[in-house]
Order: sequence, then C-alpha cells, then structure tokens
Amino acid sequence: MKTTQTSILSKKKYTFNILNSLETEIEVVENPFQLPPDELFTMAARINKKRSFLFVSKVLGKHLPINPNKGLLIAALLATRYVELVCGLDCEERETLLSRFLTNGDFGSRSFVPEQIDPVVIGFAETATALGHAFFNCFQTAEFFHTTREEISGKSPEITFEEEHSHATSHRCYIPLEMIDHQREIIFVDDEMTTGKTTLNIIRSIHEKFPRQVYTIVSILDWRSQENRENFSRLEEELRIKINVVSLLSGHVQVKQLTELENHAELYETNGLEEPTIEELDLTSFFYASPYTSTNLLTKAPFIVETGRFGLSSLENRSLHKKLSAAADYLRGKRTGNNILCLGTGEFMYLPLMLAAQMGTGVCYQSTTRSPIYIENKVGYGARYGVNFSNPEDHQVSHFVYNIPPGHYDELFIFFEREVDDNQLKSMLEGLGKTSIKSIKIVFFSRV
Repeated sequence: MKTTQTSILSKKKYTFNILNSLETEIEVVENPFQLPPDELFTMAARINKKRSFLFVSKVLGKHLPINPNKGLLIAALLATRYVELVCGLDCEERETLLSRFLTNGDFGSRSFVPEQIDPVVIGFAETATALGHAFFNCFQTAEFFHTTREEISGKSPEITFEEEHSHATSHRCYIPLEMIDHQREIIFVDDEMTTGKTTLNIIRSIHEKFPRQVYTIVSILDWRSQENRENFSRLEEELRIKINVVSLLSGHVQVKQLTELENHAELYETNGLEEPTIEELDLTSFFYASPYTSTNLLTKAPFIVETGRFGLSSLENRSLHKKLSAAADYLRGKRTGNNILCLGTGEFMYLPLMLAAQMGTGVCYQSTTRSPIYIENKVGYGARYGVNFSNPEDHQVSHFVYNIPPGHYDELFIFFEREVDDNQLKSMLEGLGKTSIKSIKIVFFSRV
C-alpha cells in the first residue's frame, strides 16, 4: 500500500488506521491477477451505526474521481475472471486488459465473452449500476438490468429485497417477466461483499418465484468471513443450487474501534468566491423516453429506456453505444475547460461514465452518493473534501460529493437522467459552487 494510512505487516497483510479511531486489518488471501491493492481502494470512516468503515473504491468513480477508462477496464477484468473461473475458458484479452488497467490506457469497446454464454446480468443500485452495465457490455449475448431504489408510478416490481447495512435498504426490479422467468444463469454484480447478505437476500427472492440451478456473484472485493462463506454453502444445500463467486481480491477484515469518531469537516473557503456560469444542455434527441415516471412528483419527466432499469439486451446495448458516441461528439463541442469533471447522479452512472470516456483528454468521472462519510483532509484518506445537498430529484434524500479539491477543475458537467427545474437545483449548485469550479453545464437526457 502506498498511502500514509497504511503500514505493511507482510506481503499479504495490511493495516489501515482510519482517523486514529478505527484500526482495520486486512489479510489478502486471493489475488488472481496480482493487482496492487492500493490500485483498487483506500478507506474512510462511515457515518453509519451498522457499519463504521467504508472501502473507498479507486475504480468505480463514486467517492473518488477516476479516469473513466479505469471504470470500464475493471469491469472487463471481472468478465475475464468470470470466463476463466466459471466457464473454464482461456481469455485472450487478459494480458491486454491488465496492461491497460495498470497504465491508465483506453478501454475501447469490445464484447469478448463467447456468444454461447448468455446469462442475465444484474447490477446492484446504487453503487454498482455502472459496474454491472460495463460488465454486461463484455458479453456478445446477454441481458442486463439493475436494481433501483426508485418507486415507479403505476408499475409493480417483479422482485424486491433488502440491504440491511445500507442507508437506502429497499431494492426493486422493474423488468419484463420474460427476462427473469427462465432457467438461465443469473450473474449479480457488486463492487464489494463484506458479509454477502444482500446477495443471499436477492437469491432467495428470485428463487422463490423463478427457481433455477446456477447463480453467480461477481464482485471486485470479497471480504466474507468463514461464517459468511458457510452461509452461502448452507443456502446452496437448502435450495439445491450452485452459487459461483468471482472476485479480483478476496480476504479477511477485522475492525477495532479505538476511539469515538469525530467529524472534522473540511470547509471550503467561500469569501470572495465568484459564482460559476451555468448552462443547460439537452440530450433528449439522442435517447428514448420510457412510459414510466417516478411516484415522487418533483419531476414529471420520464425515465429513459437505455439505463437498464427496465432491462436491456445485447443488441439494444450495441445500439445504445452508437447513441453515446454521437452524444459524446456533441458534448466535446460544448466543453471549454481543460480540466473537467463529469458527475453522474445517484443510480445514473453508466451513461455519464461512457460519455466521459469519449469526451477527450483531461476528463475525470465520479458520481453523487447517498453515503455520509467523515471528512478529513489527510493524505491517503478516502474523503478529504465533501459537500452535501438535497437530491434535486428527491428532497427527502441527502446527496454527497467527495474529494473535489478547491480550484482543481475548471469545468463541471452534471448528468441528470430527468430534467429538474432551477429551484430544485439550488441546493446542489450552492454546494458545488464552493469548489471554485468556474463553469457548470447541466445535462438532461429526458424532459417533460
């Protein structure tokens, strides 16, 4: 590990001292691609009584800004590992993908998983919606959807399940019945497993209504204890199913509370701050509006078809990428800054990630999040800066953006799936204005 937060105990053991309050010991047991752990994550203290620590991903673009290609490449490495471990096939892409990941190379766009492998891929909201879609993008023949926290007006979810440790516990799946009512393998994609309870919950929910023989869990990090792993074995035996588990780094975690945590919020200097210029951009001509809206009436604009919330086939996904290329051409013509941040919002992560990857050099990507984290400006810590504000699409939900150093970016593109009006944007723009970004462009994919 190459951070001041970590000391190496051995080649496989690491400790994180988190804000002098939490001591986290990590033992890496399996690392099939020999990825340096500090390429994948750092750590932070989480404001959550159910779980006090957080693995802050360096590859998802949620809490930390990333090169957008990094997010696409980590998903491709997961697909490579799946092909090798579950399908028992050699993957010719392996060394190329590893090299590009470690050297910050471009991903390109390749569907390399053989077409005879045709699973249904499910990404977990909200953090793994982009990871799940990017993983699905590696398949020539598959279907994809992501779970959602949204309640859709006039539509009932086919599946629901709970995530106990999350700040937003209910997951819903709004998909065509034919996408789940069959015997094909289901692959769940998440960023990390600590106990695996979320995955066991959804397997039970699906199996009760749509039983099958094989389920696979794909996760960048797997920190399940021996007891957690035995829970998987017990469910396999109980339901007479096979559960495959695929990860890029697995091991054990032990957390010791040293002192009570205190929030040392890093305040931005606001004296003499110039207000950024604000411009709205419209991408509605590039994408299709769905017939569905939210039960939350803050915005009446419909959701779009292409996110995967309502299901996508590989054929539809290929069509989506043509639309994204055209939309990226348009956005490149609108950029005026040299150092740009593209910001997804909540579950709306994959399309902004793909656009960021095609908008030219000097572009970073990340997203808003629901997760409250303790802030401290300390090298190596996972949340050095932070702003919070009301979610423009649901004022009952607080959103956060972390790790934007003051004055670091000269332009910000904020991507919203659905149009929100100026009053709803006020809290968010006031928060992000503290970062000294001079130009903010608000991009809508759907309008009323």
